Amino acid sequence: MLESGSLPLAVARSELIVGGQKSGKSRRAEMLAHSWLADAAGRQAVLIATARRSDEEMVARIERHRRDRACRVPAMATIEEPLALATVIGRHTGPKVLLVVDCLTLWLTNRLWADHGDAASAPVALADAAAASAVLLQAIGAAAGPIVLVSNEIGLGVVPMGREVRAFVDALGQLNQQVARACQRVTLMAAGLPLGLKDLA
Repeated sequence: MLESGSLPLAVARSELIVGGQKSGKSRRAEMLAHSWLADAAGRQAVLIATARRSDEEMVARIERHRRDRACRVPAMATIEEPLALATVIGRHTGPKVLLVVDCLTLWLTNRLWADHGDAASAPVALADAAAASAVLLQAIGAAAGPIVLVSNEIGLGVVPMGREVRAFVDALGQLNQQVARACQRVTLMAAGLPLGLKDLA
């Protein structure tokens, strides 16, 4: 049975859900989708999954998540798109369609390493990711229906040792800030519990 935690399951026009690994981010997004679908007839919910099927372990993980979602929110459709996130948002948004993007962390990873496999190309990759992020923000603002975006908060620990890892932590932190400013609501998940950081809905 889905548990609501300490915040009501009201769907905002746009919401960013951030938190650490296994903090309950995806489950919270699924709960919002479940509530959205149950609240009125004729509604749809679409999950945009950004994970790449890069190896056998990731394929198995993706399929396991698909099965789990099908049990928890059987009416929610799934689209796999690791790169062209803004395009897919524009294609599937609608007044009666809730979009769930899970997650921005993997999407940014895919953008940074899509065509840039070595450290020497890092500045080009960061510039490309920044440009793609700007397009994504436009898509969020132009969405015709509600949208929930999931992202990791990875900046709470010690400063990473490697240059590339530090650059990624910085890039994700900047993306999270930009998306948080663009969204009506921001929720932080910790130990499965939601904490409201912003709510203009």
